[in-house]
Amino acid sequence: MIYKTKGTCSTQIDIDVEDGIIKYVKFTNGCNGNLQGVARLVEGMKGEDAIRKLRGIKCGSKSTSCPDQLSYAVEEAMKQANA
Repeated sequence: MIYKTKGTCSTQIDIDVEDGIIKYVKFTNGCNGNLQGVARLVEGMKGEDAIRKLRGIKCGSKSTSCPDQLSYAVEEAMKQANA
């Protein structure tokens, strides 16, 4: 699925979740090296675990961050997979 981010330098997250496991993550725009690292770290992780670890992370004075937005993308992908 494609998740459009809000309030971050990245503009989109492409994500695939199967059976509650994150299979694929790709960020569009943002800090390329850091976001590649975040994506690789969560691939293979249970969605619930990723949400718990990433939710609420802030970037500077912003109220959100790319990892925080990823937690919302994971949550949405899991809802779509169960629909």
